[in-house]
Amino acid sequence: MTTNTNDSEDAFESLEVSIPRPVRFWLFLLSDFPSIICSFILLIYFFKNQTARQTLNNHVIIILIIFGLGVELIDVPSHLAYIINSGIVKPSTAATCLIWWFVTYGLYNGEQIFLAWAAIERHILIFNAQWTLTKRGQFYAHYLPLIILLLYVLLFYIYAIFLFPCENTYDYTLPVCNASPCYQDDPIMGMWDFIVNNLLPGLLIAFVSIILLVRVIRQKRRLKQQIQWHKYRRMTIQLLSMAILAIIFILPLNLLSLAHLCGLSEDIGAEEEQYLFYIAYIFTFLIPIVCLYSTPELYKKIKMKLWCRRQHRIGVNTINDRTNNTIRQ
Repeated sequence: MTTNTNDSEDAFESLEVSIPRPVRFWLFLLSDFPSIICSFILLIYFFKNQTARQTLNNHVIIILIIFGLGVELIDVPSHLAYIINSGIVKPSTAATCLIWWFVTYGLYNGEQIFLAWAAIERHILIFNAQWTLTKRGQFYAHYLPLIILLLYVLLFYIYAIFLFPCENTYDYTLPVCNASPCYQDDPIMGMWDFIVNNLLPGLLIAFVSIILLVRVIRQKRRLKQQIQWHKYRRMTIQLLSMAILAIIFILPLNLLSLAHLCGLSEDIGAEEEQYLFYIAYIFTFLIPIVCLYSTPELYKKIKMKLWCRRQHRIGVNTINDRTNNTIRQ
């Protein structure tokens, strides 16, 4: 989520949007549940299927899904519990707020960071595949960046949320305990978090994805199908689908926050920012669905199972109808 760049402790006091709480509850629940199901299906598939598990471009997808699951299993249920408890965070303890903040900022922003890396990595896998032909090349061009980014995200937010020397204020009457960890008021930590962990990944996702699309189209025309464009097309479409989600549901909130940082009055776009905060969750909800749809082997397998079950039910119903007709006769 976008970092609070204001000095005011009340920056998120208007986080309670005008949408009634029961409506928000069902929107969250009905969006979260299918996304969780898709996430577990994908993880089971990746860990059971050796080929899929060893495919390099799937590794960042696995991390994205795991980070998203953290949001879906902790952040969203915390919102649901807040609504059920009539607008009170329970248990009303500092630990509850700290964990909620860690998931809201750390895991959610981690999704943006890893998606930005996925966009960069697609350039390597498609246009510089020779870098990953050896184990040494795979380590430096693929595994090392993932390890560095994973350590960075976890260590930064563990330090920022749990260890940074400042005094947090918890408001148990507001969603996400007012969503204002004190490290955001620090001029260095707060600015770094906003620019490096929020704004920069969003811009990279958009820019690098557009460049990738242009390069793929130009290379395809120049080489005229001399390489495996079917494989690369799947990788490109998967990335572009996720990039579009980020551009639609995340980037507007980041750009509005940037405008406020650059001097735009906080009163301008304040109400829209409230809605954008919640709209950003759609990105997390849709990522597993996009990944599932862009994994054709798994998607076809699921469709086949559903079709077989449907045919089985039709067959059973037909037999029952014939049996009933025979008995009546």
